[in-house]
Amino acid sequence: MKAELVRIGNSRGIRIPKAILEQCRLRDTVDLRVEEECLVISAKRAPRQGWNEAFSAAGPANKDPLLLDSIPASEFDREEWRW
Repeated sequence: MKAELVRIGNSRGIRIPKAILEQCRLRDTVDLRVEEECLVISAKRAPRQGWNEAFSAAGPANKDPLLLDSIPASEFDREEWRW
């Protein structure tokens, strides 16, 4: 789809059709970034949005072994290290 840039003061803008706005779930505020000379417009998301769901999907943390307990103690650990 082609769109023309329109003057808005000293800037330029584009008109995004309603169907695209709805499909991309774009509201009043969006995130803009440049990737390899391309302008990427994405829906504004709250920081860490969806993290709770991702942690829940990963399963309970009480079954994770402690990594330090699986490493054998070195000579330093056995003889020199003191609290």
